[in-house]
Amino acid sequence: MNIFLIGASGRTGQELIKQAIKNGHYVKAFVRNPSKLKITHANVHIIQGDVLDYYEVCQAMRGCDAVISCLGTENLGHSTLLVETTNLLIQCMNENGIQRIAYTASAGIDGEIPGMTGWLAQRILKNVLRDHYEAVKLLKVSGLDWTVARPMGLTSGPLTTYYRIGEASVPENGRNISRSDVAHFLLQAVENNRHIKKSLSLSY
Repeated sequence: MNIFLIGASGRTGQELIKQAIKNGHYVKAFVRNPSKLKITHANVHIIQGDVLDYYEVCQAMRGCDAVISCLGTENLGHSTLLVETTNLLIQCMNENGIQRIAYTASAGIDGEIPGMTGWLAQRILKNVLRDHYEAVKLLKVSGLDWTVARPMGLTSGPLTTYYRIGEASVPENGRNISRSDVAHFLLQAVENNRHIKKSLSLSY
């Protein structure tokens, strides 16, 4: 499989690349700053570009079978980066005849985290959650075969492949999940065409 990956230089993106290589896939890693991506492999093609440049993204995406977004924002201020990027990805996927996309959002975009943890998330992460929420709304009406991952707190823990999945709510008493396991979920989703048109929360 040929995978077009944005957010490749982030920690979840780099974990996804490692797992994709191990599974025999090819990855086009679309990054703003190639120096941040330390992975060198024959199956990885690093492409420098701007995620908001329609021509650059459409050209780089050509020939791919699926798109995975591990893109995040760099601060907690107001931003429309994620919704703008998602809108452009949808356009470029239609242009290139690509149907499958897996998107990394965050638990809390639907106000589904209970108790004090949920209250704090809505207060502290309100701008990030709103940007993800609007991006996911675009995917839901895109006509594409989308899957959304809504992980709880991300850690640098190891790959376990043992995590819980929730739909309308987060897994009971779920607190966190490693970036490696989020990458595992995303890759499994596109490899096996699982969880199509579903938004799922992830935690241990």
